[in-house]
Parts: sequence; C-alpha cells; structure tokens
Amino acid sequence: MLKDLYNLIKDLIWAARYKHKVREANKLAKLFNMTYFVFMLNGKLKVAPKRVLKDLVKRRRFKAGTTIQDIEKSALHIARPSNTPGVLCS
Repeated sequence: MLKDLYNLIKDLIWAARYKHKVREANKLAKLFNMTYFVFMLNGKLKVAPKRVLKDLVKRRRFKAGTTIQDIEKSALHIARPSNTPGVLCS
C-alpha cells in the first residue's frame, strides 16, 4: 500500500517534469525555427536543439559509435518547428 503510494507520487512528479520540458521544447522550436529533442541524460530530462547534438556527436561527447539517428530514436519527444504563414519556406 505504502509502496504503491510512493510510486504514484514519483510518477506524478516525473510526468510534471516531462510535461514542462515538452512545453519548453515546443516553445523553443517555434521561436527559433529549429528541431528540439527532449531526452534523458544522466538520469535527468534535457532539452537540446538538433544542431547542438550534431556538434556534440562530431566532437565525440557521446559513447563511440553514437549517431544523431540513435539519439533521435531514443528521444522522448521531438519538437519540430511549425510552418507559419509569416515564415518563408523553400
């Protein structure tokens, strides 16, 4: 009983943090017209643009053999920029 209550509270806190990071990623993607990822890094939720992750992969900040496609597959949420009428797309 007590363990179930503990797990429920833990899940609610994680869900709130996840929801906050998803909102942040969506807002940044719309603002800067870039793709943002929400992913787990060292046990914490992180938000980062795809461009920065590409640079980190190139500089070998991740485990050897990791590609941007691997990070994209394991991402919890991918926020893509929306095509608004005011933005020119080619």
